[in-house]
Formats: sequence, C-alpha cells, structure tokens
Amino acid sequence: MPDTLRRLLYIDDDAGIRALATRALTRRGFDVTCADGGEAGVALARSEQFDLVAVDHYMPGMDGLETLVQLRALENPPPVVYVTGSEEGRVAVAALKAGAADYVVKTVGTDFFDLLAAALDQVRERSVLERDKRLAEERLRASNARLEALLGEVNHRVANSLQLVNAMIRLQANALDNEEARQALADTERRIEAIAQVHRRLYTSDDVEGVDMEDYLKALVDELGEAWSSDEPRRALRLEVDPMRLPPDSAVSLGVIVNELVSNAFKYAYGPTAPGEVRISLKQDGDAYLLAVEDDGVGMDPTPRTRGSGLGSRLIKAMAQSLRGSIQYDTSGRGVRAVLRGAMA
Repeated sequence: MPDTLRRLLYIDDDAGIRALATRALTRRGFDVTCADGGEAGVALARSEQFDLVAVDHYMPGMDGLETLVQLRALENPPPVVYVTGSEEGRVAVAALKAGAADYVVKTVGTDFFDLLAAALDQVRERSVLERDKRLAEERLRASNARLEALLGEVNHRVANSLQLVNAMIRLQANALDNEEARQALADTERRIEAIAQVHRRLYTSDDVEGVDMEDYLKALVDELGEAWSSDEPRRALRLEVDPMRLPPDSAVSLGVIVNELVSNAFKYAYGPTAPGEVRISLKQDGDAYLLAVEDDGVGMDPTPRTRGSGLGSRLIKAMAQSLRGSIQYDTSGRGVRAVLRGAMA
C-alpha cells in the first residue's frame, strides 16, 4: 500500500482496546477514529467517509453482526474486517456470509494488531482493485453506449441517403420514354432498397451488430411483392424464415441475392399471362444457413441466350463470393431452385 493514511473506523465497546488500537494502528499508517458501540459506529460511517472499518463481535446492545448488516446497507459501504474471539469460528463464518471482507481472531499482545493491520491492508488493496475494475467497466459500458448511438445515427443517415438516391432515380425514370431504360432504373431502385432495408433495421434495433433476418426478409419480400406480384395473372411470393440474426454485411449480401433471384424468376420463369409463385426460404442447418429461392416456371434454357444485361447474374455471383459460397441451381424438378449455403458467423 502507498504511504498515505488510510481512514479506519474501529468499533469496540472496550475503552482499553480502543486506546491500544488507536496507538498501534496509527503507528502502522492508519488514521483511526473509534466508536464505542454499533449504533455510534454506524452513525459515524453514515456521516463520514472511511476507507475501512474494524468491528468487534461482542458488544452490548447492537452486536457485531447487527452492526455489520447496517454498515453493509449504507449507500457506499466501506469494507469491513470482523474481529472475533479465538473459539468463534462459526461467528467468523456468519460474518463472512453477512458481507465482511475478512476476519481476524483477537489475541493478547501486539501480534493481534500486526495481523489486523495486515488484514486491513489486504482488504484495502482488494477494495481499490475492485473499485478500479468497476469504474473501468462503467467507462467501457458508457463508451460502448456512445459508439452504439453513433453507429445507430450513421445507419439512420445511410438509410435516409439511400432513400433520397432512390427518389432521384425514380424521378429520372419517370422522365424517360425508353421502356428498357426505365426497367433498368427500376431494377436499380430495388437493389438499393435491399441495402436500405438493412440500415433501417439497424438504427431501429438495440443490436447494431446483427440483423433479424425474419423481419428483414419480410420487409424486403413485401417490397418485391408490390413490384412484381399481381392478381391477373395471379403472381405471389411465399416466405419461410427460421429465427436467426446475421451480421449486417451478410444480411446485405443475402438481400441483394434474394432481390435478383426473385426478379429473375418473375421476369423469365413465367410467360406474360401464366400464373405462378416464387418461394423464398432461409433455414438454419447447424452452424450454417440455407437460402433457397424457387419457382414452378419454364426452367433454365439448356442453350442460354442473353435475356438481359447479365448484371443480375454478376451481382448474385459477387454477393455469394462475399459470403464465401456459391449459388447452386437445381433444375431436376419443375422450374428452378437456387440454393446458397453459408456460415452463421
């Protein structure tokens, strides 16, 4: 311990012991204040700040255990060393259970004060370490809270900026006469929306490190449904998602993949007048997840011809690679089933 004085409250009804304790512990670097009983000691501890308290067990009126309970009930209780008789092991155990930091057996001679001073110093050291640890944890929690608030604000601004970008793209599309160009801009809007949905989820959530995939994909599929599904011919989207949270980057990549696969299915799987549906599922499989998008359409042409710019296929491939996976297409049944397997972490 440093050489600075440690404020000690010594509670004992024996005036002779109090006098000895004051002299002996003052020589050992303590600033000693004495109280002649439990009630007086609790009153002093309530009105003044002490680094340590030593409490004798046998006292008339309020004994040591009662005194200890009341000391521990203070707003900022100092650590307590309990003083017991030589044959009072059960009392020492009871004191420790009640919140005493340590105990010392009272004996005749100076050895008692050496042992008491050593116990007080050890308790003080532990108290300081625990206090410093608690303060460090509080500072870390406050810092994390500030960072989470800042990250939430960043996600909010990103989502708003993406919404603004989409609005400008929509204005540009409405000013065009070329239907192919208008469709390309509409595709761009949906891709941006898949990303914006992630940031909306992040700034409205308490968890800025994970995205609730059920909520996210439901919102994304609702957006796609408004864009692609219809009653004549009847077109529908079906979604099944296991409860899971994924990192934001993974959620963005999966959202872009779902957007592209659903858009491709509605563009190419069914003719202009045929009804049909597209089914999306995200299932947990151990430490991995399985994303599947399937339709009941015409299937994949064995001799593919260019039906678009090919940007969608390149995006799917790039997003799958960012997830350290690849898309597998199953054409053995009716229509096409696209499957991606990825790791949860």
